[in-house]
Amino acid sequence: MTSDVAISAPETAAANGHGEAHTTARFGALTLGSIGVVYGDIGTSPLYAFREAVMAASGAEGVPTPAAVLGVLSLILWALIVVVTLKYVVILLRADNNGEGGTLALMALAQRAVGTGGATIVLLGIISGALFYGDAVITPALSVLSAIEGMKDVTLHFEPYVVPLTVIILVGLFAVQSRGTARVAAFFGPVMCVWFAVIAIAAIHPIIEQPQVLFALNPLYAVSFMFHHGIIGFVTLGAVFLAVTGAEALYADLGHFGKRPIQTAWLFIVLPSLALNYLGQGALVLGDPGAIVSPFFQLFPQGFFRGCMVVLATAATVIASQAVITGAYSLTRQAIQLGLLPRFEIRHTSEAHSGQIFIPRINQLLLVAVVLLVLLFRSSSALASAYGISVTGTMVVTAMMGFVVIWKVWKWSPFAAAALIVPFLFLDLTFLAANLLKVFEGGWVPLALGALMIILMYTWRRGSRLLFEKSRKLEFPLADLVAMLEKRPPQRVPGTAVFLTSDPLSAPTALMHSLKHYKVLHEKNVILTIETAQTPRIDPAERVRLEQISPTFSKVTLKFGFMESPNVPKALAIARKLGWQFDIMSTSFFLSRRALKPAAHSGMPRWQDRLFISLSRSANDATDYFQIPSGRVVEVGTQVTI
Repeated sequence: MTSDVAISAPETAAANGHGEAHTTARFGALTLGSIGVVYGDIGTSPLYAFREAVMAASGAEGVPTPAAVLGVLSLILWALIVVVTLKYVVILLRADNNGEGGTLALMALAQRAVGTGGATIVLLGIISGALFYGDAVITPALSVLSAIEGMKDVTLHFEPYVVPLTVIILVGLFAVQSRGTARVAAFFGPVMCVWFAVIAIAAIHPIIEQPQVLFALNPLYAVSFMFHHGIIGFVTLGAVFLAVTGAEALYADLGHFGKRPIQTAWLFIVLPSLALNYLGQGALVLGDPGAIVSPFFQLFPQGFFRGCMVVLATAATVIASQAVITGAYSLTRQAIQLGLLPRFEIRHTSEAHSGQIFIPRINQLLLVAVVLLVLLFRSSSALASAYGISVTGTMVVTAMMGFVVIWKVWKWSPFAAAALIVPFLFLDLTFLAANLLKVFEGGWVPLALGALMIILMYTWRRGSRLLFEKSRKLEFPLADLVAMLEKRPPQRVPGTAVFLTSDPLSAPTALMHSLKHYKVLHEKNVILTIETAQTPRIDPAERVRLEQISPTFSKVTLKFGFMESPNVPKALAIARKLGWQFDIMSTSFFLSRRALKPAAHSGMPRWQDRLFISLSRSANDATDYFQIPSGRVVEVGTQVTI
């Protein structure tokens, strides 16, 4: 998942290399930042992962045996080593798209490598992006609920207040999103450092008392458990996967912190702390099987210390939720730029940090979905069944696209690429199959959310393509129109007219209507096209392409990366260096506003036509999205059937 906290675009450029350019202090700050933002999700997994896995392994009896405890522990520890350390930290962190990671960045990289035959890659990107929204809804609900449930270990009188307090905290969390995350982010790293230190230290005493728990470090215990437990072992594997949820964040946040800080934080702080805590929980349950009801909080002494731990756990889960919420904003912006979603209002919450954005509509939808989940499931154990499917699905897709990148971009032979990726893909598919067993217990939630997002993204992409093709057939070739206007020019008016169009070869609808109704032409006319590159950011030197097509007409193409928010006036100011005298106060921007109606025969079913039209109506105004001063815009309305 992608989180847009704490690091600005110029800093990103510095962070994208292997870290040699960082000073020690800078490297330390990036490492601390990655602990706060990247590892919030996986760092709070001990709250519920071990408990759910051992309870699944205990079967109908419900009493954990030493064999079950050691088997589950071994599975968790080796999942952390193989899935997180080898797959993500060692391999995928090297597969960056100009320094950026995450599923859509990987999709753009793979699509660029494949070329024209990239339809399957786009479909994989849509699926992984859609599944991430399921993750973005379930993570805040499960994390905060599991932390607040710790109050039941302090006093049973608190039980009726668990769900209401969880809802209040979540509503407060979403309410402050519009203020930006810069101030809160400053505390993320230190709080999570305290969290990892505390959960590691608390585990030392139980491990000393039950040293046989260290046998779990032997992978043969994991293999033996799976071999002797049949279907129960397979069900347990689905719960074991809860320990590695959040691993996608390692890759998604590559652009914010750089490879080395993320690797250092994982290998020297996060992984040792998690391993110690899981071993501590295992040791506690070996000594007292009844502790499985709440093994995490029972690592801490009853009373004041346990109460403090509930507060710290709540803070850690809010941080984990913050990372996934900002990740949803970032993913949405990428999806808009890549043509997978309509334009939404994007607010920048920081002048210094371009990555810190807020999307009101996504915030509202996430809040409603998260609160509904808490009210529907009412406990972290019930919600845990819903959690794994979206994350395992995303990991499977990431592995598939990783194969394409290793083969096409790294120039490995397909056999070598397969030899590297197939073992991880097999493991991911096994985890996915294990999680699919929970479909009727709650796993339908991320599947339903994912299916809904896939339909929306596919409909928008398909509808936009059909609309573009239909418009091109109806429009007049630009070169022919310019030649006619230069031969027999209409009445000229002073100033510059900029006509926005997605098709630079055809005459913009706004230009045709302007000529038809006003019968005048400006002294200077610019046909403006905005392109989205398959790289995260574009060098300012490559931002503007200027082409003179006649004495009074020119074509300007503005290029933006899929991680950038398009700012047309700012980009056009660059065109001055290319010889275009641009003055915003004597320039009018002409935009076409299309009113869509369903056609009798279109390339999509009628329901999909209506969905596309609804999405089109909900899209944010182009004036706001491209940051054009509203006082300089003339909109021309047209009716189009699709």
